Amino acid sequence: MNLTLTVLALLTGVITGGLFHSLGVPIPAPPKLPGIMGIIGIYLGYLIVETMGWTVNLLTKLGISG
Repeated sequence: MNLTLTVLALLTGVITGGLFHSLGVPIPAPPKLPGIMGIIGIYLGYLIVETMGWTVNLLTKLGISG
């Protein structure tokens, strides 16, 4: 993991959040902890499936692709 990229992403988020608040615009992210935990859960689920090597071809399962 690139620490510099992570810090820059956090800094960008903090600046953007401050700007949104200053302009009185609602943030485009869940403002409460449960919503944020949901996003973290989605990310962790993605990592787990990627690590385990599980894949599902959704188009084949739906019968759209031959």
